[in-house]
Amino acid sequence: MEFNHEQELKTLSEKKISSEEIFDGVILHVIRDAVELPNGHTSVREVIRHIGAVCVIPVTENNEVIVERQYRYPLDRVILEIPAGKLEAPDEDRLSAIQRELREETGYSADEWTNIGDFHPAPAYSDEYITMYLARGLHKGTQDLDADEFLNVYTVPLRDLVNDVMNGKISDAKTQVAILKAARILEI
Repeated sequence: MEFNHEQELKTLSEKKISSEEIFDGVILHVIRDAVELPNGHTSVREVIRHIGAVCVIPVTENNEVIVERQYRYPLDRVILEIPAGKLEAPDEDRLSAIQRELREETGYSADEWTNIGDFHPAPAYSDEYITMYLARGLHKGTQDLDADEFLNVYTVPLRDLVNDVMNGKISDAKTQVAILKAARILEI
């Protein structure tokens, strides 16, 4: 399928009229913009600005995945996720960031890193994008969690995780996408 990106940009773009900072937090920055719509009418867009993030699906030689279970305050429950983290600066090298996060959160390092794409978790209201990696050639080391970080690390067969995604047992979007992409790449 082909799209005419130039034509779509002309006919679908919204133009910012004004902008107001609503909240400037540690992780999130909220902006309220007034915009002119393609039909000339106006509307409001509330946007969360985010520094960016990275995630990794670390797969062992036996096609098991290193996963984490941690409590997520907004959900008030413990969920299964792949290792991930936000960038420390907007221009931080994304591969270096995820190598750090994997080591700190799980204790693992990897010999082989494959960028498997970018992911916009909530493009209707946030500019955040997450770069996903597949890591192979894993080596177990020592976990080095941040002082405010609490999680449990497990290994789960990739095939089981695919089934869990398809059966609605994994709710985290980045984890779902990375599991399905890795399964396709590794032909599992």
